[in-house]
Amino acid sequence: MTASQPTTPAGEPALKRAIGPKLLILFVIGDILGTGIYATTGKVAGKVGGALWLPFLIGFVVALLTAASYVELVGKYPKAAGAALYTQKAFKVPFLTFIVAFMVMCSGLSSASAAARAFSGDYLGEFTDVLPPTLISILFILALAAINLRGVAESVKANVVLTLVELSGLAVILSIGAYAVFAGDGDPSRLTDLQTGGTGYALITGVLGATALGFFAFVGFEDSVNMAEETQNPARTFPRAIFIGVAVTGTIYVLVALVSSLLVDSRTLEGSSGPLLEVVKAGGVDFPPKLFALIALFAVTNSALINIMMASRLCYGMANERILPRAMGRVLAKRRTPWVGILFVTVLAVGLVSTGEIEGLGDTTSFLLLCVFAVVNISVLVLRKDRVDHRHFRTPTALPVLGAITSLILAGPLADRAADVYIRAGILLLIGIGLWVVNKAVMSARDNA
Repeated sequence: MTASQPTTPAGEPALKRAIGPKLLILFVIGDILGTGIYATTGKVAGKVGGALWLPFLIGFVVALLTAASYVELVGKYPKAAGAALYTQKAFKVPFLTFIVAFMVMCSGLSSASAAARAFSGDYLGEFTDVLPPTLISILFILALAAINLRGVAESVKANVVLTLVELSGLAVILSIGAYAVFAGDGDPSRLTDLQTGGTGYALITGVLGATALGFFAFVGFEDSVNMAEETQNPARTFPRAIFIGVAVTGTIYVLVALVSSLLVDSRTLEGSSGPLLEVVKAGGVDFPPKLFALIALFAVTNSALINIMMASRLCYGMANERILPRAMGRVLAKRRTPWVGILFVTVLAVGLVSTGEIEGLGDTTSFLLLCVFAVVNISVLVLRKDRVDHRHFRTPTALPVLGAITSLILAGPLADRAADVYIRAGILLLIGIGLWVVNKAVMSARDNA
């Protein structure tokens, strides 16, 4: 069996390699774009003030550092388990592997829950407020699960359509910004206004807190490695796709942040769960707010769809590695999709959708993934001694070192985040530890039978 071929549970068909280079680039862009920029921009502005672009610029750099590590590892080990696989190969500590995998899964589900909440918020409020937001969010998750069950090709093609739609929405924002600049509208002085509640230490923690929350907008590139077994020639395809995806989205984010601060004051942005809608209304351009709200709904839908896909593929990959019971790797014979994994993560997402607001769920996602990113960056260095029989991308050593340091700083107490984020993450980890104990007991009983 070659390094690029997937291993599967006995008797189960392999996943279908339906994703080519162009489709993967759009997948990565669509995975990163979405809920973060459309829904949390205002909350970031509330933490940092008018210099909204600064946290997104710092987040862009941190994302590139860690993306380089993921590119090396997915080319070296092109399997679906992602960070869990890399952790196991580097440290060979099953408990640590399980915790990392569980954190990645929970980050995807908290992200999907944030997207579901964003879907039922101010953007949908432009059309209706008849149904309770929680009910709308649950129905939203169930609809995405149905698309995911139908097949990866259908899911990724839906992602392409939604990616193009959400890109059009951000193009509208940038066009409004360009018009404002040429017309002399807006307030350029806001772009250098840091409102972090003080100077010195308070300034540093304020900027880091805003960056940690804003980093939620960049998460997603790591999801794509869980599609490695459904990608054609992953060792060659992933480097270009991930780097292009992060570069394109990072540039767009910084520009959107500049436009948002130029046209709308930070307090107005902070008070809205649809901050970019405020930019459209303030831009002096006759663009229908309802049309932009519709685009935003498509954008958050795309985020949730990909996160549900990621979590289900992670279940599948962990089952192949025997971190989870092998039943989690069961695949529909006709559709060739991991149906048990899809159903499992859908149940969890429905449970999580009522656990917090967009800001708290987004910050929880960032915190969990920053912890994982620190481990992944260290894993790259540990695994340098492990040689494989095929060519793959190799990142300069300095990048994973810097990636680990910056990830730990943004995950640590210097990043001024609310206590409920740590509490929520702690509860999730306790649930993970409980599942680990149960799984070990089942495996031990099976071995002794």
